[in-house]
Amino acid sequence: MTHRIKQGVRRLMGLARREDGNASIEFVIIFPLYFALLAMSIELSMITLRQTLLERGLDMAVRDIRLGTGEFVQNYDTDEQNEAALEAYHNKIKTRICDEAFAFLDCQNNIKLEMIRSDMRNLVSLGGEIMCTDREEKGQATYDGLEPGQQNDLMFLRACAKYDPLFPTWHLARSLRSDNSGQLAIVTMSAFVMEPL
Repeated sequence: MTHRIKQGVRRLMGLARREDGNASIEFVIIFPLYFALLAMSIELSMITLRQTLLERGLDMAVRDIRLGTGEFVQNYDTDEQNEAALEAYHNKIKTRICDEAFAFLDCQNNIKLEMIRSDMRNLVSLGGEIMCTDREEKGQATYDGLEPGQQNDLMFLRACAKYDPLFPTWHLARSLRSDNSGQLAIVTMSAFVMEPL
């Protein structure tokens, strides 16, 4: 009996001295860290890409608005006609932004705009809570946050675009503020003066 115990101890000591599995153990310990770093860098790259494209889209839309190529016609006879003109103007701006911001899926439905007119002598900017879309909200779109400007008006335009993160359960996406459906928001703003006609 003691001979068998001694043999067992010798085998265990022999296994303890072997170095066959060194590379595997190091790989199992280090690989998850590298993979997590890779995943978070991809997520951060996509956030940066979306932010850059949204800013470019907003700049292109602002250029069209400022120069009057995306003109808004108002003062129709009825409120319904004015609302329809405002909706068409709103959709033109969204389409122009979405043409440039191609990294957003379903951009037209995931972007919300706010535009206000301000007095240069009594500055009023876009303050308060940022208006963004919410996938869980159902209802008619309103254009209360969109005020078309006239010539020489100082304007502020803010766009909020929502997107689904690539890795929603990972640390980077969880550390950012998301809505109830898990979407994250990217916000950009521009100030400009309407060109005189």
